[in-house]
Amino acid sequence: MTQLINSLIKWGIFFGILYLIFTNFGTFLIIIFILIAIGYYAAYQFKKKFQQNAGAFKFTFNGQDFNPGGQSGGFNHNDFDFEQFQQQFRQGNYNAPPQFGEVQKAKEFFGFTDTPTKDAIKRKYKELARKYHPDINDHGDELMQQLNHYKDVLMKAYGDQ
Repeated sequence: MTQLINSLIKWGIFFGILYLIFTNFGTFLIIIFILIAIGYYAAYQFKKKFQQNAGAFKFTFNGQDFNPGGQSGGFNHNDFDFEQFQQQFRQGNYNAPPQFGEVQKAKEFFGFTDTPTKDAIKRKYKELARKYHPDINDHGDELMQQLNHYKDVLMKAYGDQ
């Protein structure tokens, strides 16, 4: 049945093209028809390829890769406390206070000797950002990353004051 329908469509298109060739705007209509056919074919191929690739990406999680008991592929977990992370994750405590000594390191990096205010942190950050920006200095982006990290530490510690 489908072969009959396909055959009728092919013959219909063939006779339609012959009819268009012998009419006033036949050439114009043929060009329009060809452009529409090419567009339809391209859209069909794109849709077909998209449907084939839709299931290509599959994420799998292997809990053994993050097992604290054994070494995994390149992930050094000796400094990471999984129990503390899971507890904070369950409690929704993503914004944990800075670790001991980190606030002091941040104050030294920024050049503060006493307790800074939120505005002082922002001013000093802008000043140091101009100094440590990777486009300006030759140190790469390491100093800028430290600056951003220490700004976050100071804002967590002193931002509410």
